[in-house]
Amino acid sequence: MEVNLDNLSPDMIRTIWIMLAARVVIWLFYANAVRKLLLVISAENRFMKPAQAWWLAVPFLNIYWNFLVARNVSNSLNNEFFDRKIAEEENPGLGKGLMFAWMFLLSHIPFPTFILLTFFILGMVYFIQYWVKVTNFKNLLLEHDRVFNQNQKPREGAEQKVPDGTDGEDKN
Repeated sequence: MEVNLDNLSPDMIRTIWIMLAARVVIWLFYANAVRKLLLVISAENRFMKPAQAWWLAVPFLNIYWNFLVARNVSNSLNNEFFDRKIAEEENPGLGKGLMFAWMFLLSHIPFPTFILLTFFILGMVYFIQYWVKVTNFKNLLLEHDRVFNQNQKPREGAEQKVPDGTDGEDKN
């Protein structure tokens, strides 16, 4: 099967450009989700800088970068959950992340069309599952911060001790 690009109609060319642009926009939103998760993780627990997540939006480089992100995000989350004493799965998100990375890689190898379609569909399923997992981990860490910070502040209406030991009573 030979593809002759000269025979493509302007509508088909426009559709191809729109689909490519939509794909890059989706990758940008995904990269932003990974970046936001890394920002919630303390700096000493990160295995990659949050700004490095933007490399996920670079076509062809992201084939390789997906593997690094899956491994580094999982290791970062492992450290963060250990420090915060949050009970969570071992290697959080690693399985879904690596499955997405492998399906994404395999969908870019020239296989017969039905095999490519299978890899593409599986890749999309794992991509969505991994993106949801990344977002859920970010929300878990934000909720932990909120609850932890709330417990550190005195409750409204609670009696507070005055440093001189009088409990705020006026003894005059």
